[in-house]
Amino acid sequence: MKKQPLLLLAIILLGLNLRPVLAAVGPLLDRIQLDTHLGHVGASLLTSLPIVIMGLGALAATFLRGRLGERRGIWLGTLLIALACLARGLLPSATPLLISALLAGAGIAFVQALLPGLIKARFSQDAGRLIGFYSCAIMGGAAFGAALTPWLAQWLGWAWALASWAVPAIVACVVWKRAAPADEPTANSSGAPLNPWRSPRAWLLMAFFGVGTAGYTLVLAWLPPYYTSLGWSAESSGLLLAALTLCEVAAGLLASSLLARCPDRRVLLGFVLMCLLLGLIALVIAPLALVVPICVLIGIGIGALFPLSLVVAQDHLDDPRQTGDLLAFVQGGGYLIAATSPLLAGLLRQYANDLRLSWLMMAAATLVLMLMAARFKPGSGHFRTH
Repeated sequence: MKKQPLLLLAIILLGLNLRPVLAAVGPLLDRIQLDTHLGHVGASLLTSLPIVIMGLGALAATFLRGRLGERRGIWLGTLLIALACLARGLLPSATPLLISALLAGAGIAFVQALLPGLIKARFSQDAGRLIGFYSCAIMGGAAFGAALTPWLAQWLGWAWALASWAVPAIVACVVWKRAAPADEPTANSSGAPLNPWRSPRAWLLMAFFGVGTAGYTLVLAWLPPYYTSLGWSAESSGLLLAALTLCEVAAGLLASSLLARCPDRRVLLGFVLMCLLLGLIALVIAPLALVVPICVLIGIGIGALFPLSLVVAQDHLDDPRQTGDLLAFVQGGGYLIAATSPLLAGLLRQYANDLRLSWLMMAAATLVLMLMAARFKPGSGHFRTH
């Protein structure tokens, strides 16, 4: 119990390190493409590849837990993130950059596959709120990555600016090593094994998380290049992404604090999805004139949707191990879905030379999310356990 505050700090630090490796790329994408000769599709892979690996890693959560355990697996994942960042400074060319994206995706996958189950086991009475705070830390890390990297690039060059994010990852490694219990933190499971592959409800939760996260990955990868194409500097577009991400953090924290008062999650989901839809429409109609409302609306939509998607899935089960298996399935398939949005946007930009089609595509997907959210009535949904 003495390590509990340090464990909380370690969880927040881990969350902060899961997105800078992705968010740092967008504001510098034009410079990276110029120096490495990556096309728009190749550039989109710097975001899509890690997301694919994150999805595959989440699907392999049970295997990872059995082979490595939470303590060792989370530490190894954070170390891989640090190595991926460092590689970008040492080998700043197209192929090594893509390999570093795969390495970063593997590291993120390890942490995201193993940490939710640990949170459920160690903080069972407050797991929903803590997962919300952990999700906000993830988005906060994205804000730091987007805001600071363009300014670091002025002094260090883009390659070492990307590599600098190895430092906080190493700090997280050290803190986790001290905070994690000496013995593997295994959840006590009294329920039968969960088989989400045979549950229509699990597939619905996975699709909901995936389509919602596709909005996040699309904005993360292509919002800064969209605004640089409208005449903004890399620094300004990075600050815009950071400001939007801070709105995400605020929305995520507020949504997490309201969970106890809103047992019917559909109320919150309906509001945040409407915000996201309005923000995407404004991004197409008047991206410069409405930049502040766009930042706030999309920030609220994406920021609250991410933790709510995880909490809605977690609401379906009480057993820590079963919850971990369900979240692994939801995130695994969900991230595979989310990986397609930056790639599709890259294809549209390369062949149609217009990113507005991507925002319209995401607006249509948001309408689908509204229909899906209507099915999340409290107490509904059943899972096969064999």
